[in-house]
This record gives sequence, C-alpha cells and structure tokens, in this order.
Amino acid sequence: MGAGASGLMLASNLDKRKYKNICLIETNSKIGQKIKVSGGAKCNITNEFVTFKNYLGDKDFAKFILDNFSKDDLLKFLNKQKIYPKLKENLVKGAYFCDSSQDVIDMFLLLTTHIKKFLDTKVLDISYSDFFTIFTNKEQIKAKKVVVASGGLSFSTLGASSIAFDIAKKFNHTVSRVEPALVGFTVQKEQFWFKELSGLSMPVNIFVEDKKIVGNLLFAHKGFSGPAVLTASLYWTKGKIKIDFLTNNNLEKLLSGNKNISTALLLPKRFTQEFLKSIELEDKACSKLTLQEIEKLKILKNYSFAPAGNFGFTKAEVTKGGIDTNEINHSSFESLKQKDLYFIGECLDLTGELGGFNFQIIFAQAFLCSLALNK
Repeated sequence: MGAGASGLMLASNLDKRKYKNICLIETNSKIGQKIKVSGGAKCNITNEFVTFKNYLGDKDFAKFILDNFSKDDLLKFLNKQKIYPKLKENLVKGAYFCDSSQDVIDMFLLLTTHIKKFLDTKVLDISYSDFFTIFTNKEQIKAKKVVVASGGLSFSTLGASSIAFDIAKKFNHTVSRVEPALVGFTVQKEQFWFKELSGLSMPVNIFVEDKKIVGNLLFAHKGFSGPAVLTASLYWTKGKIKIDFLTNNNLEKLLSGNKNISTALLLPKRFTQEFLKSIELEDKACSKLTLQEIEKLKILKNYSFAPAGNFGFTKAEVTKGGIDTNEINHSSFESLKQKDLYFIGECLDLTGELGGFNFQIIFAQAFLCSLALNK
C-alpha cells in the first residue's frame, strides 16, 4: 500500500508471474504524485557522492542498504528503462535530475501495467488473523503479505497521513517523534532583519551539530530557506546554528582598503546594509573602523543564533523520525513484531539530506524488499 517511489519500485521488481496476486493501494487518483513535484518537477533521483554519511538514523543500516543497491545500480536500472538522469549541480553538488518527473511516473505505469491498482482509495485500518484485512474507504482487501510504503507526514496536500505510523503502533512497533525535515526556519525577533531580504539568495557555510553544510541560503518572508538550510534542518533539533556568510573570504583582508564596508565585503549590498543596521554600525570607509567595530563585523564569519522553529509539515520535503529500524529485518524490511508485514520508505527512522539522497535510499529499500518477497 502506498505508491511513492518505494511502493512503485517495489511493484516493478516483483516477479511478473505473481502479478495477478499483487495489488497497489493509492490514496490519490493517480500514482506517483510526490514523484511528480520532486526536484521542481525534474525528479532529483540520486547523487554522485551518496554515502551512509548523508543520512540521519542508523548509519550501519544505511551503509548496508547502499552497498546492496548503489547509485550506479539505480542509474543502470533507469537507463534500461530509457531514462537518463543528468548531473545538475546548480543547487546541490552531485545531484542527478531527470528530464521530467513524468518520465519516471510513466516508467512505473508501464512496469506495473498488470498489477491491480486501487486508486483514490484511503486505508483506514488493518487487522491480522491468519491473514491481513485492509479496511479502506471503499472496501475490504484481504492479503497474505502487506508492504507499507505510504511515506510520512510531509505533503498532506498529496495525501500524506500518519497511516504508516498508526499501523506500526498497532503491531507494537516503536515510533520515534516525527518532525518536519528539509524545511526552512522561522526566526526570533533578533533576526527579523532577515525578512527584509526576502528573495535574496547567497552562498554560505552552515554549522549544525557536527556538520558543515555548504550551499545557498535563501531569505524568505517567514525566515530563511534554500538548499543549505533545508539540509541543516535535518540535523537541527533545538539550540543554535552558526552561519559563515563570508565563506572562503578573509575579513581582515577585505577591510584593508579605504572602500565603504558594503562595497569591500563582496557580499550583496542589500544584505550588508541590513546586517549593518542589525548590529548598529554605520556603512563607512574601512580605514575609519575602530578595533571594536571590526570585532562586530567578525560576526559575519560566525553568526550564531537559535531559529525560532521551522515552516512545518506543509512546507517540509520529508519527515524525519519514524519507525525504529531495529525492529525490522535489515535484509527484507519485514517487521520483527509481525510476520508478513513490511515497512519501507519515509516512514522509517532513516532520512537523507537534500539532493537526491532520499530517492536513492528508498529505491534501494524497495529493491531489497522485492528480492525478499520474490523468494
């Protein structure tokens, strides 16, 4: 049940001789709706530099999954289906994008032609007694095996719900706190000057927990977003983050001339002017700066503050947290609490950074699960 990337990939890799015994339950009236909107409708499907280090969760588990279905394996699978993703690194280093998300959806439609699909069908509950009974808003469906691939709480407009977590809890699984991830941050009163820069994008280094994230920051009406910020949100729980606005530039060297600060810093003038207002410093010739004022400007290399929160599930690309991966079989994704029940995808407590990492690991999980089911 569930037809995100994982549910469709799983269906496409199941033994064709068993098609008559397989069904796919999808909340939406069409399959692959989250695929459709991914990567600006271009589907950022994997990353050249993917490793287990790009994931929040059990890194040994992530390594096992990727070792068994790599980036090269995924690209080979796609090429076989006449889909040829290309490196497009303008947003995230190493990211592969397809020509169109619809190409991926069409591929799955072709691969799952013979599978019975229950579209526009919402799962309400599930029970087990010798076999599973799936209760939907339309009918009851009996099944010997059930794979839950229904995602997390992100994109509720596309039918996302808590059903995966509800089912997991019903069968005594541990579900850790779920939170929005790959999402922008809101700001405290001290950073309200960010809002005056809405629409401005600039390269930064962000430091959160033990991670250094390199990429663009986008100032927004509610706070700040952009590729580097979205990845930072995966690792942030509470407390402070640090931003280096000058990236590879040396502040003392930039201030050594007689230009005005807003010109000398080689940053967007609009940003510099708002920043200077926030620290109550006049935009004047660098030669006239006092040692105390230079110390104030050093904040640009280490701007430390605590976000107020984030933009929430409606703006989040993924959900972090979820079903404890210690309670599923790492080779087959079968529940260790309930025989013949499987969980794959975003509902698991294993989440990737921005840039194709989530599609990669979800495709890999579905591939491994399909191998187990085919046996």
